[in-house]
Amino acid sequence: MPTVQACLFDLDGVIVDTAKYHYLAWRQLANQLGFDLTLEQNELLKGISRMESLEIVLGIGGVKLSEEEKLKYAAEKNAQYLEFCKQITPDDALPGVRDFLDELKEGAIKTGLGSASKNAKTILTNLDMLTYFDTIVDGNRATIGKPDPQVFLMGAQDLGVAPEHCVVFEDAVAGIQAAKAGGMIGVGIGQASVLTEADYVMPGFDGVTVKDLFDKLK
Repeated sequence: MPTVQACLFDLDGVIVDTAKYHYLAWRQLANQLGFDLTLEQNELLKGISRMESLEIVLGIGGVKLSEEEKLKYAAEKNAQYLEFCKQITPDDALPGVRDFLDELKEGAIKTGLGSASKNAKTILTNLDMLTYFDTIVDGNRATIGKPDPQVFLMGAQDLGVAPEHCVVFEDAVAGIQAAKAGGMIGVGIGQASVLTEADYVMPGFDGVTVKDLFDKLK
């Protein structure tokens, strides 16, 4: 394995679990439009942009809207999501991730965030974790969603690190595909049976040290 010089992290499901807030906001929108959204259907929305998610939700409900209406409903969904996110505190960081980031800093390994979310900085601020990241590439900068590697390639470029020296941490299939398409090492956070394209899969960061993980990736 090439020497790891940078680690790039997805946000939702890796640093913090905001999936429940996304689901509640999308379900509220679906209900407003006259149908329901199940947890299983919500899985289709993970790792992709807001407007792509809206198209999927509308498809599930068989609802057709004008472009103007789509922008209006997407903005309403985001406003509701942000209301839910106001509840986030530093205690909501997923177990072990803060310790892992501390270790990376001590080892002089660069860190970046690569997320489709346009609210990444707000959420990281609520978590008191904004200063952990040397660069943030979010939905306000990236123009192409995962599985395209743009978000991670931009992060690597910001950090001045070649893709082959980057490890990406992702909980979504599309995110792992983006990492691999960018020539990076993809570590899945979740279930190996789902994240089959990852180079390595672990349930989370709790109890995981940087050295132990990098040894496993060799």
